[in-house]
Amino acid sequence: MGVAVLMHSVLTINSGSSSLKASLFGADGARRNFRYEHVRDQQQAFDQLLHDLAGELPTLVGHRFVHGGDITEPARRVDTVERARLEALIHLAPLHLPGNLLGLDLCLQRFDAPQIVCFDTAFHATLPELAKRLPIPNALGLRRFGFHGLNYAYIASRLESVLGEAAYQKVVVAHLGSGASLCLLENLKSVDTSMGYTPAGGIPMGTRSGDLDPGVMLELAKRYTPEQLSKVVFHQMGLLALSAGESSEMNELTASVSDNAAFAVDYFCRQVRAAIGGFAAKAGGIDALVFTGGIGEHSAEVREKICAPLDFLGFVLDQAANKSGMAVIGRPGHKPVLVIPADEEVMIRDLCLGGD
Repeated sequence: MGVAVLMHSVLTINSGSSSLKASLFGADGARRNFRYEHVRDQQQAFDQLLHDLAGELPTLVGHRFVHGGDITEPARRVDTVERARLEALIHLAPLHLPGNLLGLDLCLQRFDAPQIVCFDTAFHATLPELAKRLPIPNALGLRRFGFHGLNYAYIASRLESVLGEAAYQKVVVAHLGSGASLCLLENLKSVDTSMGYTPAGGIPMGTRSGDLDPGVMLELAKRYTPEQLSKVVFHQMGLLALSAGESSEMNELTASVSDNAAFAVDYFCRQVRAAIGGFAAKAGGIDALVFTGGIGEHSAEVREKICAPLDFLGFVLDQAANKSGMAVIGRPGHKPVLVIPADEEVMIRDLCLGGD
């Protein structure tokens, strides 16, 4: 790995429908981050990225892809066959994959360097059959995939340095952002996760509902065309719906004084608690809790609301540490509660270098 770092500079790309996030890891070990939010034209965003790179071009380009399908490899180099395979997966993550693919295509045009795709789903290849199967006919070929795997892999890589041997016990990681999920780790591997077949399942999110009674979906299917229903499922549910349209952004909801905003926040925290408790019941207890993602890292209020009733599991917050945003926010003498900032970019870099 050390030799590879000296030989290559790696540009990591996380291209969404309205944002572009990139990091350049130089051959000298330096890191430069580039963030372009509220993007209306991805081509212009990539042109701006080229300008901002100021001639410092990568020798490898790594892309975050939300879905990798059935494959278990964490990363693949892109050729025409792999590009076609990725195109065929769009229906599995229609909110994310079009933006991922557009970013890939624009990089193929702009950078004379190998393009490597890194998959969020791959980390969950270790799910046991009890966690992977859905209670539907197996012949349908549908199963739980799980997502946010690049960040879960990064968190897993950090745990031993913080927890020591306890890192290999039962750890719940709550990746809370506009997209949100939880993962149960044992021996630093994924053994259960809240999201399912698509990134629309699990706990409520900014504009996605999370799990719903199948009867609700059957009823909605009577009222909308498939295209309309897809728009509702991915863009009109979750915190946005729970707050009666006030906002899908947690920081805006926690700052609001409206009853609708308070209800949405309380609902979200209750569902996250339920997922933590569910993992504890499945695993026979959990030994540590980690918050990550935009909400998990930055909202002390949300962390406090989630943890307040969890003292029966051994999780009690140090209120001063929590409000200060410290890395360790659990009260001494109780089970560890941590805050670890997400960093998919480091995992993408390492996957690119490891596969070179």
